[in-house]
Formats: sequence, C-alpha cells, structure tokens
Amino acid sequence: MTAPDRYAVWAPVPERVRLVVDGSEYPLTRGDDDWWTTDAIVPVVGARYGFRIDDDDDVRPDPRSRFQPEGVHGPSEVVDPARFSWTDDAWTGRPARGGVIYEMHIGTYTPEGTLDAAAAKLDHLVELGVEFVELLPVNAVNGVWNWGYDGVAWYAVHAPYGGPDAYDRFVDRAHALGLGVIQDVVYNHLGPSGNYLPLYGPYLLQGLGNTWGDSVNVEHPEVRRYVLDNVRMWFRDHHVDGLRLDAVHAIRDTTRPHVLQAMASETDAYSAFVGRPLSLIAESDLNDPVMFRPQEAWGYGLAGQWSDDFHHAVHVALTGETNGYYADFAPLSALAKVLEHGFFHDGTWSSFRGKRHGRPIDRGTSPATALVVANQNHDQIGNRATGDRLAATLTDEGLVIAAALTLLGPFTPMLFMGEEFAASTPWQFFTSHPEPELGTATAEGRIAEFAEHGWDESVVPDPQDPSTFTNSKLVWADVDSKRGQTILRAYRVLVALRRTDQAFVDHRYEANAVRFSEDDRWLVLTRGLLGPDARPVHVVVNLRDEPAEVPVPGATGEELYRFGAVDAQPDTGTTEDPGVVRFAGRGVVVVR
Repeated sequence: MTAPDRYAVWAPVPERVRLVVDGSEYPLTRGDDDWWTTDAIVPVVGARYGFRIDDDDDVRPDPRSRFQPEGVHGPSEVVDPARFSWTDDAWTGRPARGGVIYEMHIGTYTPEGTLDAAAAKLDHLVELGVEFVELLPVNAVNGVWNWGYDGVAWYAVHAPYGGPDAYDRFVDRAHALGLGVIQDVVYNHLGPSGNYLPLYGPYLLQGLGNTWGDSVNVEHPEVRRYVLDNVRMWFRDHHVDGLRLDAVHAIRDTTRPHVLQAMASETDAYSAFVGRPLSLIAESDLNDPVMFRPQEAWGYGLAGQWSDDFHHAVHVALTGETNGYYADFAPLSALAKVLEHGFFHDGTWSSFRGKRHGRPIDRGTSPATALVVANQNHDQIGNRATGDRLAATLTDEGLVIAAALTLLGPFTPMLFMGEEFAASTPWQFFTSHPEPELGTATAEGRIAEFAEHGWDESVVPDPQDPSTFTNSKLVWADVDSKRGQTILRAYRVLVALRRTDQAFVDHRYEANAVRFSEDDRWLVLTRGLLGPDARPVHVVVNLRDEPAEVPVPGATGEELYRFGAVDAQPDTGTTEDPGVVRFAGRGVVVVR
C-alpha cells in the first residue's frame, strides 16, 4: 500500500462536509455510498488536515487518521503506510500458542516512556528467553499518559510514544532479535474525550453500552469494515504478529458470522498471503471455548483467550486472599481443577456473579495452549487499590512458585513487565485527562468502585496525580539488587527449562495430571504423560512455611530445578514405598 491518492471520509450523518488541508478549505462531494471525496487536492505526506462537519467551523480529525501530532483534538497528518524501510524480510514468525509472552506498557517500561527507548531495552527480553512482547494499547488518547484503553483514534499511534515511525522501528527491532509482537487493541468502546466518530456516522449504539461507554455498532456494514480494516492495518502496515482483543465479552453482535469470527477469517487469509503465523487472542470474561474452537466446529477460530481463573487460583493459593471474586478459589482443589481442565468456572456456581458461569472445554479437541495465563498482568495489578505487585507481599519462594506454575504449566504463559526481577514499584491506574471534570469523575468513580469491594478508599491513589504515573515506572536498578538477581535467575532457568524439555511443550490436557493435599497444602503437577518415549516431569510445590513430605510416585531422583526450602533430592523409593520430596518450608522442586 502506498500513500492515499485522494482524501475520503465516510459520513452518512452530516449534510455538508468540508476538507481543510494546511488551513485551506475544499468542498467534498457525497457519493451514493455516503463516502465524501474530492479531486481538488492530492494528499501529500506530512500535510495536516481534517474535516468541518455541517456548519461547525471546528476542524475534526479523520476517523482513519494514522497520526495525531497535536493530540486527539487536533488535525490529522497524512502518513504513507509504505514509507518505512523494513529489514525483517527474513522474519518467519511463530504461532502465539505455546510461546512465552511478555506484557509491556510503553509509557512505564522505561524512564523515557517511548517506543524507541523500549526498543533499546529489548535485549533484556531476549536474555530472559521470552518469544513475544505484547504492548498495551498504543492508540492516540487524550492526555499524555494513560493505560491506553481510553483511545479514540484506532488507526493512529500515540504521539508521545513516538507515532507510527517509532512503532515500526520497534517492531523491526523486535523481529531482528527474534521476538514477535502482539498488539493490544480495543474494539468494544471508545474513550471519553476526543471521540468525534458519532459526528460522522452511526459508529456507536447510543444507549446500549457496557462498563466503559456506548457499544461499537459492529452490526453496521461500514462500521464492521472499519474494525476489520483496522485488524488488517496492524498486520499489513505495522508487521505485528498478533492482536490481543480487549474485553470481547463487551462487544455486542447478533449477526452471523460474529465479528470475532470475521476477524479470524481476515487474519487467516492475510496469514496465508504473507506466509507467516498471525494470531488473535481474546480477553473474554465468558469462559466459553467458542472463542478458540475451530470455525469448522462452530467456533470463532481465534488462537486463544486469556484465562483469569488461572490467575485467581494461583493468587489465592499463595496469598490467602479470598475477598470478592477470589472467594470461589479458596480451596487448593480450585488450582488443581484449573491445571487439569483449563477453566474453574465451566458451568459451576460463581458466588461473585450470583449465577452459574462458563462452559467446559472439550479437552480432546482443544489444546491447553489456547489459554493464555499469568500470575500477574496489568488488570490484576492495576485494579488493586494501591496497584501492588505480588513482590510486595510474597517471599522469594512464593514468587518462584508462581513463576513455576505459570511457565511450566500446560498453558501459554504471559509475564507482566518487571515481575521477572521482583520490581519494587507498583503499577497503578493513571490518567491525564486535560478536562478537570473528567479527571474528577474518574477519580471519584475509582474510589466508589473500591469501596464496593470493601477496600480502604483512603489508600487509593488519584489517577490524575502525575506521581501515580511516575511511581508506576519500572526502576531498572531493581535488576541489579540482590532480590532482583535472585528472581531473574529463577525466571531465566524456568523459561529455558520450558523450551528445552519436551514434557513442558505437550499441549494435550491428557498429558497432565495433578495430585494435591488440601490439608497439607502441597501440589504435584505432572507433565508429559503421553507418548511411547514419555519421560514425565513433576513440578512439586509446598505452599506452607512448615515442613512437608510430598509423595511423588515414579520419581527417578533426576532433579531439574529447585528453589526454596527443599531438604534433599527426592528419594527414589520402591514400588511399596514411592519416592518422596521433603521440604523444610515453602518451595518448589522439578524432578523426573
């Protein structure tokens, strides 16, 4: 694709649309399809432009703007999608399923908070051994800093991050280092400031909203095309390897095929064209395997979905927190069920929701790697009252147990930036809305939300306070601290173990088994049970600070890894007296 050959905008709502380019105005002609165009001026790269709607003399940005250099209220800039000189011709990519993913927020990953600064730190991820970096949304958003989920210009990269040129440099650098890139995108709502789409057309379902605002009208053919073209843009113009689809349960669509299935079809078609794997991963609260079931089996055909059940089960097992949605995960059997069946809520009663929730996964046809799991992520940290990480409350042993269950389990693991070196900084909810009334409403809503869950509202930081943002930036000196080095070594070993032992990459549910003691608080996850040459590996965890003797039948005594209060190598035992792993306290050992 080259630079656009004409200015055009879809706008069925207004009766008159005028184009403004670098201060000069040009009338537009409406076509039968409600697209407005002109041949009076040809787009030139770098030109600033926008549209005047009806009799309003304010210049509004292009709904498909590629760059908003002056912010979401300012003019758009003409960008040639083919301008960048890519060097990734040799990049063949890899499927997201089974890869180790690293979730990153550009604004807080480095002190500078830019794409170029983040690109300069990618060597750290290569040394860690991860295979994908997943960026939180980078769409243009009002204000300087934001999580990204208030974006209003879906085609534009946020100017303070460096804009589209910096984005392409980041992806090109990642591919040169052997890292895939997954981009988090939001198709369920638009942000509260700078959303001019309703002036142009029926982009939103007025009065039919979700938690964050009016729903996107994906049932309208042109709006649906707007979304699908955006999916194609990330793959075609920015060379990303996957998209993470935010909160798809909030997308309203009664048409067939469902818009998610249409996205998957678009992605598969383009993947076949470019000859490399491209993946779609949904964030879904539905616990419904329709997300990743093949289209041939009446599913949507996505590569996978996030699974909060794993996070909740691991979090409760290690912290003992059982408030709110953690209540159902109090027994250790919840973690055992998740490890063996994928979902905990698979038609079971959810006390938090007050109803039955979820559907079971067909373990015979769906791979475990269709579930993306994490013991920490931006939501589960940032939506805590103070944004505290596990490192703020757990010992080193607790952190490594969480890492071992995540990285050595049967699912696709995802890490949140900084967890690999026990980052000392929190990751809090921050905004920089220029409108005072919007900032006040955001802060008050945040406090009310936490009050509902019984959290101390006095400790909730003000999202609009600049220190909330700066306090959430990683402190890279943590890497060189004693604790940072200890945890980082553990993560590197666990990632390497996952990649080099076949037992840990078997995606079949039937290749795993779990034993546990509810009273003694130990758990054994066995991987690699299938195949004529199977050499099963046991991930043995003691969750208590007290001593424990954990029976591990069939253990040969070949120890692959240990961390924490493990007394000795496992006893090999006999048929009558199975092997035993002895712990002096909390810890994990990996053994055949």
